[in-house]
Amino acid sequence: MAESKISLWQGQERSSWIRLRTLILLRWVAIIGQLTAITVAQQTYHVQLELGLCYFAVGVSVMGNLTAILLFPENKRLSEFENFLMVLFDLLQLSFLLYLTGGLNNPFALLLVGPVTISANVMSTRSTLIVGAVAIVLTSLLAQFHLPLRTNLGLVLDMPDTLLFGNWVAIIIAIVFIGAYSHRVSSEVQSMSEALSATHMALAREQKLTDLGGVVAAAAHELGTPLATIKLASSELIEELDDRPDLMEDAALIREQANRCRDILRNMGRAGKDDLHLRQAPLTTVIHEAAEPHVNRGKSVHFGERPSGDADMQQPSILRKPEIIHGLRNLIQNAVDFAQANVWVEAEWTPDQITICIMDDGRGYPPHMIGRIGDPFMRRRRSDSDKSARPEYVGMGLGLFIAKTLLERSGAELKFANGTDPYQNLNTDPDRRGAIVQVSWQRKLIDAQKGDSPVPSGANQPFQI
Repeated sequence: MAESKISLWQGQERSSWIRLRTLILLRWVAIIGQLTAITVAQQTYHVQLELGLCYFAVGVSVMGNLTAILLFPENKRLSEFENFLMVLFDLLQLSFLLYLTGGLNNPFALLLVGPVTISANVMSTRSTLIVGAVAIVLTSLLAQFHLPLRTNLGLVLDMPDTLLFGNWVAIIIAIVFIGAYSHRVSSEVQSMSEALSATHMALAREQKLTDLGGVVAAAAHELGTPLATIKLASSELIEELDDRPDLMEDAALIREQANRCRDILRNMGRAGKDDLHLRQAPLTTVIHEAAEPHVNRGKSVHFGERPSGDADMQQPSILRKPEIIHGLRNLIQNAVDFAQANVWVEAEWTPDQITICIMDDGRGYPPHMIGRIGDPFMRRRRSDSDKSARPEYVGMGLGLFIAKTLLERSGAELKFANGTDPYQNLNTDPDRRGAIVQVSWQRKLIDAQKGDSPVPSGANQPFQI
């Protein structure tokens, strides 16, 4: 569920998150900078400019800003196309101003990179490529076609051809590199943000399933009003049926049972919150709970547990954290999805460490993806055999990311390998040739009795019915 919701979220236009007011503010800053540069060039350095056309170019930006302020509310969010038009307008206005002031001989020609960078951060790949291509074309035209910069003595301020060519190459490289870099980083940050949101959704869902006491308490609260109504009505019936002892006895029984229902719900809510057994369980019990939704899906799931070295034979009791249960469930689901016929889930413990190893007899992870397992939204082209073996699988890598994030949140360390890899040391059984995931904790982190967060010992309060 979380994966499907987040995939829809990812498909939304990210540019719609940018307010019009933000781009208007940036344009005012650019307008002030352009007017300052024109004034300083003319008054301080006595550069002869086409002032009428220069002020016209700046005035177009001013009119654009004023029009946007008057026509749209301050909190308007730009669509993809509107954002594209805004950035393209700024690029064309800046290019026209550079045409009037020396083209690439003007040191401010470097500002052509600005609109491309904005586009790369807030717009789609297609829009960014269009803006980048337009910027490259305009830069190339400005290298050849522009009005010269002249001093008041008539001296033309031109760069040597070699420097002009170097300036053109530098701007083109900056447009390509900075645009690609900004777009890549923005996409990575956004993907991580979306995946973390999916992780929080999954954890919240598992927390709701675990917190049974809270659910019962809510049910007791919701049922309190109808039970009180039943009690009130039965009490009134008792008073009115003095001459009908048989019916009065029935009304008294209704009131008694309503009181009993109220007490049961109150005690259930209290017991659910105070039950020590809900907060801890044996290691194998937690593993079976995590695997339960996937044990009857056509694959054989084999469980095993054993102590290692000098560890006690008795298995440890661990904390029933939602992160652990949901993380292991995702890993087991992944193994069942890709196994040929068998999945092995084995637990091992020592006085200092608890380890769970999940293996299958499938084809394993693609070798080139081993180092990227756990990254969100990994995509690769699926072969026909992949589609026939698991037609419903989308393959975004989000499930493994959620599992890895939740388990690491509980203090676990994860290792991924393939059983066919001769250099891996997680498994030596040739039948277990598929994917291998090893999840390890320091025992003190999850041990419910001797760890850093032990569950209080003692008997539960009796459950009154």
